[in-house]
Amino acid sequence: MNRKAKAKWDGDLKTGNGFLTTDSTVLNDTAYSFKTRFDTGVGTNPEELLAAAHAGCFTMAVSAALTQKGLTAIHLETEAVVELDMVKLVITGVHLKMQGKVDGISAEDFVNVTKEAEKNCLISKSLSIPITSEAVLLS
Repeated sequence: MNRKAKAKWDGDLKTGNGFLTTDSTVLNDTAYSFKTRFDTGVGTNPEELLAAAHAGCFTMAVSAALTQKGLTAIHLETEAVVELDMVKLVITGVHLKMQGKVDGISAEDFVNVTKEAEKNCLISKSLSIPITSEAVLLS
């Protein structure tokens, strides 16, 4: 199975602009630019999309791990923060912050499940940067 996305770009780095499209059309000529990447503006950027992909993958990995334990999450929510060093222009890490409501699991076991998912989700496995996470079990 392959997943595809396309990027188009016109112009120079600072004043040019681009559009991102995915085969599923969830992104369909979605704008991105230097301003949306390094400042603020309407549109997305690669780091934001990486954060969204990692949040989604990690959340599904936690759900899968809970299922393997015979548990079903009532609600899971993850915020992924991609840390970008603007001086060196490198991604230095990802921090995953999860909140979840799951009956039948202790807070300690919930954190252990998330730590395993942190290492085992497909996006985590594909990154060669430090990845951290935290989890809060809501009652």
